[in-house]
Amino acid sequence: MSRQDASDLAHCLGREAEAVCRHYLPAGCQQGNYWRVGDVRGAPGRSMFVRLHQTARGRAGKWSDAATGEHGDLLDVIRETLGLTDFKDVVKEACRFLSLPRPVSEPELPERMQDGQPAPSGSPEAARRLFAMAQPIAGTIAEMYLRNRGITAFNETGALRFHPHCYYRPDETGPTKGLPAMIASVTDLAGRQTGAHRTWLAPDGSGKASVNLPRKSMGNLLGAGVRFGKAEDVLAAGEGLETVLSVRTVLPRLLSLAALSAGHLGAILFPDDLKRLYILWDRDPAGDRARDTLITRANAEGVEAVALTPVLGDFNEDLQHLGAVALRTALLNQLHPEDIGRFLAA
Repeated sequence: MSRQDASDLAHCLGREAEAVCRHYLPAGCQQGNYWRVGDVRGAPGRSMFVRLHQTARGRAGKWSDAATGEHGDLLDVIRETLGLTDFKDVVKEACRFLSLPRPVSEPELPERMQDGQPAPSGSPEAARRLFAMAQPIAGTIAEMYLRNRGITAFNETGALRFHPHCYYRPDETGPTKGLPAMIASVTDLAGRQTGAHRTWLAPDGSGKASVNLPRKSMGNLLGAGVRFGKAEDVLAAGEGLETVLSVRTVLPRLLSLAALSAGHLGAILFPDDLKRLYILWDRDPAGDRARDTLITRANAEGVEAVALTPVLGDFNEDLQHLGAVALRTALLNQLHPEDIGRFLAA
């Protein structure tokens, strides 16, 4: 790896300096434009300063230890906190954290490393970075939130992650603050991530955060969705994450997609080998329109469309208020006969 490539990688880490510090130096804390911690190995204390944002005094990610006089960048932080001795291992870990698709020594580098510029706010690249910075939901507030909604199916939920301090801004001029959030990866038919969806959560996971807009999306969503399970000839598509995951709680083998809004549900793209589409519609005017649109589109493309109807307002309400057994029974009465044994099996 060349010196320039190493500098580019350190610069990429610097653009995510706060996330790097929270991950590798969790004993520290933020004070103004710095992350303060005991030393480069992550010991508790306040003698080491990591610059979180670029200023006239220097680039983000640079650090110095007032007690020892040591200084360096975030590659040094990764090396020391993990006890790595081979620089190739440091590079590999840095690339894993940044979710780079290939080692940085190869000629073709990702766009964010070629131009040295931050990703535009709300862009697909910004969505990919956010998802890469988050962690699996197992054991997190995000899992607790879903369980509090009656959802217990967590097989094939790699599209969901958790971020403990996801920035929330109420409007264009308001201040930002970090809140725990469930992050969902939005992908196209080829599996490429085109966007992300954020659900900000209460600190105890009891529900959504007490903010005006606890759900926001970023990137390109039209035609795409949050996918659970591997592509097959049968697909269930619904509006919200909770709706889709509620159905998967009692139909764990059913490939499902959450479009994230009624408008986007009506515009999802169909896989080439799709034979039957189950429409998980909500009982409201927007849900009616999305259902009718999908039925018309499916019929035009030779895909059998089956609208699954909730007893209450949506399938998560059914799961919470009627229970899993009642939801399973209601779905059993609506499934195509060929799919009953295929998808209701535990």
